[in-house]
Amino acid sequence: MSLKGFHIVFVTVSTLLCLFLALWAFVLVPERTAMTTAFGIVGICGAVLMPLYGVYFYRKANLNHL
Repeated sequence: MSLKGFHIVFVTVSTLLCLFLALWAFVLVPERTAMTTAFGIVGICGAVLMPLYGVYFYRKANLNHL
C-alpha cells in the first residue's frame, strides 16, 4: 500500500472514530457531564473536518501526479 493510500485509510478510520466518540458522548454514556459533552463536540468537529481534509489531501495528491 502506498503512503497516499495509507493516508486515505487513516483519515477514513479517524472519521469513523470521531463519529463513534460523538455517538458515545451524546447517546451511549450513562451519565452526561461537562466532559462528555466536550468529547461529543470534539467528535462532531472531527467528523466534519476530517473528511474535508481527506478531500483536500486527495485533490492535492492527484495534482502532483499530472
